[in-house]
Amino acid sequence: MASITFENVGKVYPGGTRAIYDVSIHVEDGEFVVLVGPSGCGKSTLLRMVAGLEEVTEGKLYIGDRVVNDVPPKDRDIAMVFQNYALYPHMTVYENMAFGLRLRKMPDDEIDRRVQEAARILEIHEYLDRRPKALSGGQRQRVAMGRAIVREPAAFLMDEPLSNLDAKLRVQMRSEIGLLQERLGTTTLYVTHDQTEAMTMGDRVAVLRKISHEGESNLQQIDTPRNLYDNPDNLFVAGFIGSPSMNFVYGTIQEENGKLGVKFAGHTLSVDREAIAKRPSLSNYAGKEIVIGVRPEAFEIAQAVPNATDDQKMTVKPQLVEQLGSEAYVHFEMDSPPVITPDIQELLEDQGADEETLGSVTKFTARVNPDLAPETGQETVLVVDTSKLHYFDKDTGTAIR
Repeated sequence: MASITFENVGKVYPGGTRAIYDVSIHVEDGEFVVLVGPSGCGKSTLLRMVAGLEEVTEGKLYIGDRVVNDVPPKDRDIAMVFQNYALYPHMTVYENMAFGLRLRKMPDDEIDRRVQEAARILEIHEYLDRRPKALSGGQRQRVAMGRAIVREPAAFLMDEPLSNLDAKLRVQMRSEIGLLQERLGTTTLYVTHDQTEAMTMGDRVAVLRKISHEGESNLQQIDTPRNLYDNPDNLFVAGFIGSPSMNFVYGTIQEENGKLGVKFAGHTLSVDREAIAKRPSLSNYAGKEIVIGVRPEAFEIAQAVPNATDDQKMTVKPQLVEQLGSEAYVHFEMDSPPVITPDIQELLEDQGADEETLGSVTKFTARVNPDLAPETGQETVLVVDTSKLHYFDKDTGTAIR
């Protein structure tokens, strides 16, 4: 096992196209780190740099204590699991898993030991004599992982290994990969476009984005899943992490009758002074327009919060109510122009949308108690937990703390 370190790494292709700029990440020995971001953000390029499939044109890349910028892929002691399983169709599962070891001229008894051990860990013993066409998608992915495990590498590199599986199987396989990594303790760098995958699997998650202007790193924030969710550094991270995504609206912080409040879209809600005190920079924005972020779970139906005061409530008319069994989503509009910043525009682009999709009003989603959820079109009162609000500079997109 070994650590992986990106030290001010950059990638410029012939012709001058820049894909990566000034990325610094340290993956501890035995740590599971996930690289997540929209298409084109450079996450797979970074992974391929570690594998030796992409040249590092700037900075240094370490595996353990060794700089590997110019080390051939075969000498890096890593194993990759790809999006497509890349299994040899004419070979059995056993032969597929043993193939790389045979190329290394490893003794047969050692090959058998490693294959049998990997098969036991992955619970694919009964499939060792089958060919890939006789396996399901999940079973093929286990074989692909087994082929990586038998190498006993210093690090695993996984490039969207679950993207070809159906939704139910993805959920099952992501828990299996997490348990497997914990059991083996092997350093793992995992790439995905799915933020739910990233949040449920990684010890830490690195959020990446496309380079929008010269001098800006692809890396936006790297932290534990919980800290990313609770303390996003900017609008991009806040909007990318979380499902449903964070609601954004223009608003102001102001003081009326000795009470601090947040005003947006015709509503004024009281904010506890202690919550404001945790963000000392907010005082510099008093009376100025900022972007306010509200997670869907910061809302609840008023009936569920009997002690809520009037200055914590807002009345809305749902355009749509989605019942999911354990929770309900209430979709409603607010009379305020939608937030449009470079961060939001990039998030929209990733969703295949644009500014016109937002329309002329701000659309909100609330996650509420399904037993109290209103009917579509039925006016309802929501309580907002203002201690969970997020605040961002509308010009720079950075979090106000």
